[in-house]
Amino acid sequence: MNISDAIAARRSVRGFVDTAVDPRLLREIVVKAARAASGGNLQPWHIDLVSGDSLADLKTIMAAKLMAGETETPGYDIYPRELAAPYRERRFAVGEAMYGHVGIPREDKAARRMWFARNFAFFGAPTALFCTVDRRMGPPQWSDLGMYLQNVMLLAVEAGLATCAQECWAIYPRTIETFLGTPAERMLFCGMAIGYEDTAEPANRLRTERADEGEWLTVRN
Repeated sequence: MNISDAIAARRSVRGFVDTAVDPRLLREIVVKAARAASGGNLQPWHIDLVSGDSLADLKTIMAAKLMAGETETPGYDIYPRELAAPYRERRFAVGEAMYGHVGIPREDKAARRMWFARNFAFFGAPTALFCTVDRRMGPPQWSDLGMYLQNVMLLAVEAGLATCAQECWAIYPRTIETFLGTPAERMLFCGMAIGYEDTAEPANRLRTERADEGEWLTVRN
């Protein structure tokens, strides 16, 4: 598979089969991804892979927290607090498209909350990835995290795997950092579900749109 094909094929998958992923393949992917560019070669990412009994334990912890309605102070704002156009409309559109595929109308708030809770079970994926970063790092290093994670997702496509990057885990930073034994100087950035796609899951039919290049591309000759 060439890079262009992998980019075109990558998407957020929200339904996985329970087939385990070979740990050797997972290690190969996350190590290869570390060739990502980073300013000053800081390589600011730290990666935790969680599967098997450890993942089952984490899912149990999260199910109890969600059932009890427990919340935490997020580690950062996932979106700007005042999300302006056209970004607000794009976020709204993708949410409506996804819920349309799974047949949950906008007025059914309870069903939407239950669907969102599937994030915290990794949509059934057999492997979870967590990315943490030194708290002293700033926006340039956070952009380096994005380049690393994009490498992971493209390498997963090449290997026949599916992924879903999940910033929602920033809502429970204390729980995840405690579970992972993350040192105090590091903070949680995001999680990622990794596994084999459940092709019968309606949510996986979603293909998000991209803005016309005229909205964001300027060429000067």
